Amino acid sequence: MLLVLDVGNTKTAVGVYHEGEWIADWRVTTHLDHLADEYYVLLKSLLEDRGLSWKDISGAVIASVVPPLTSTFEELMARVLDVPPVVISPDIKTGITIKIDNPREVGADRVANTAAVHKLYGGPAIVADLGTATTFDVVSKAGEYLGGAIAPGLGITADALVRRTAKLPKVELTLPEKAIGSNTVSAMQSGLVFGYLGLVKELVARLKDELPGDPKVIATGGMADIVAEWTQVIDIVNPNLTLEGLRILYDLNRT
Repeated sequence: MLLVLDVGNTKTAVGVYHEGEWIADWRVTTHLDHLADEYYVLLKSLLEDRGLSWKDISGAVIASVVPPLTSTFEELMARVLDVPPVVISPDIKTGITIKIDNPREVGADRVANTAAVHKLYGGPAIVADLGTATTFDVVSKAGEYLGGAIAPGLGITADALVRRTAKLPKVELTLPEKAIGSNTVSAMQSGLVFGYLGLVKELVARLKDELPGDPKVIATGGMADIVAEWTQVIDIVNPNLTLEGLRILYDLNRT
């Protein structure tokens, strides 16, 4: 069985893949200060909850955008596995061509997303990862990663607005009935939610204008289902897209 770890700034996605299917997946909070022993206990508990154990895991692949935790998980996997994990870095095989100014700048999760989209859906395509950050990655028909765009996620934007103002409250991020807010809460919901949807639609439109062909838009991340429901710009939602990409990268590099 393959253990897949996607370590993000606020959430870590964990998946177990076996014989062509995901038999388990979880989303847990990323703790920057946790040691390898603490993550060992957490993962052991998750596995046992599904009737699994460390002995069932034969390999692992790690993508991390949190450098201090990369070495933490490498240390953990070295302890529990007989073979070293595949760690996503600029030096591994990806099955894609990264055509940007400095390929080493591309985050591991974005490499995984691009590899997954190229393998599963072909190109041209636009990957919208709607999580803590909002990233857009552009994949050509030939499987080239051409770059993209990075913007704040909706949650970050809302938190910053509340934290940097004296009188604005924290509000539920739901779709308002109208754009003209008649009170502080509805006005904030209008600005935050409609503003975020406008960001997504505008960037998708501009990326499509610059990309030859008729690109598909594939969304993943915590906001993917909601944005797909609230807009008409998402063609496919795949909540496990990054995990799928990591699985593909593992197969390319496990030897």
